[in-house]
Amino acid sequence: MEKMNREFSMEIARITEYAAIASARWWGKGDKIAADGAATEAMRAMFDSVSIAGTVVIGEGEMDEAPMLYIGEKVGKWDEGDFAVDIAVDPLEGTNLVAKGMPGAITTLAMAPKGTLLNAPDMYMDKIAAGPKCKGKIFLDASVTENLKAAAKALDKSVGDITVVVLDRPRHKEII
Repeated sequence: MEKMNREFSMEIARITEYAAIASARWWGKGDKIAADGAATEAMRAMFDSVSIAGTVVIGEGEMDEAPMLYIGEKVGKWDEGDFAVDIAVDPLEGTNLVAKGMPGAITTLAMAPKGTLLNAPDMYMDKIAAGPKCKGKIFLDASVTENLKAAAKALDKSVGDITVVVLDRPRHKEII
């Protein structure tokens, strides 16, 4: 865990930044596959410059038939003594947004010590992410209203003072 420090935080930022810049070249050009491919290849190239023994455990692309860093792919330098990590990644979330020249696309990456991230198949699943004060207070099986109230209480705020981010997808219509 000692190696998961500022140095690795900066490496993660570099990897995602490079992917975002590569995909931006396709902004407004109507080709979401090319934008996703550019982000993926840039991310893959940057991983090869980092002293990690990384394995992608959560990837993106198989269901969408998009360019991808696939589940089980080995990334990083993989030199003896490199820090072994699990990686969850989506090189470009919002491919249509980039293709249409719209704001809101993101590049995502999570890295944690080997064995600590869920090795998930390529499928859609319900997820909630919140800060540490909400740990143990919000639940997937609770209603949106219940979770907002619980988060507000944990944060000592009113519900109206909480910012919630939900991807604008047909599968999230009911939540939104």
